[in-house]
Amino acid sequence: MLKIAWAPEYAHPLPENHRFPMLKYELLPQQLLYEGTVTQENFFQPSPLSESRIERVHERGYWQKLRNLELTPSEIRKTGFPLSKELVDREVLIMGGTVQAAEFALEFGVAMNIAGGTHHAFTDRGEGFCLLNDNALAAQYLLDEGKAQRILIVDLDVHQGNGTAQIFAQEPRVFTFSMHGGNNYPLHKETSDLDVPLPDGITDAAYLQLLSEHLPGLLDRFQPDFVFFQSGVDVLSSDKLGKLGLTIAGCKERDRLVLEACHRRGIPVCASMGGGYSTRIADIVEAHANTYRLAQQIFF
Repeated sequence: MLKIAWAPEYAHPLPENHRFPMLKYELLPQQLLYEGTVTQENFFQPSPLSESRIERVHERGYWQKLRNLELTPSEIRKTGFPLSKELVDREVLIMGGTVQAAEFALEFGVAMNIAGGTHHAFTDRGEGFCLLNDNALAAQYLLDEGKAQRILIVDLDVHQGNGTAQIFAQEPRVFTFSMHGGNNYPLHKETSDLDVPLPDGITDAAYLQLLSEHLPGLLDRFQPDFVFFQSGVDVLSSDKLGKLGLTIAGCKERDRLVLEACHRRGIPVCASMGGGYSTRIADIVEAHANTYRLAQQIFF
């Protein structure tokens, strides 16, 4: 069964200029239920991740400042969100969602988190709408518990997974693969184990060709026993922050490539949604919904 982490808190209200990006967390599960892709049984309410787990990845000093709402004005600006207890609680809940989804992926082959993909969070700071790093925390959990020995993080959000790259720079058991806009945020890129910078305006065929050239060989060489997939839909040509040229159909084929490659090899995969900032909320929801439709078709 496809298990999906979701909670009402994911759609946490923010000041007016921040509310639009949050709408997808409310609308996406509604769409999946309406069309019959999933039922209520597919969803699970995540539990907040414990402090001890958070501190396995994030520095205690940073976590304490975040938890106590003591970030400096400069640190808050870099996160992109006004800091509040509700926001921190939401983030900790999302972290628990990805860790628990990873457990379900081990059981069922695939699992999802409606939120997550917070790849700009470093060990010691948050950036770019990311306070804590869910894929990194879940990967560290699997390693700590002996549930995985070799983990591949496939980050196909339009922005480089800079925080994830920094967190695992010295961890040979985790391979970070980021395929992202070369001229997009962040200005300073970290070094992933494999970075594929993309030119502005790249369209479906060229993008999918590059992914096809890199991903299968990487899976066969590194031979991971678990994959985390950051499936941001800010690669769309309609995205306000993206600069790339993919269609919704092209984005769907991207997801098919990843999910089918994992399924053929018997590798469990946990997907987090990442970014999506198209002008029309319907485009964002449709592109994200395709990831869930494909997971159901391919794995079940």
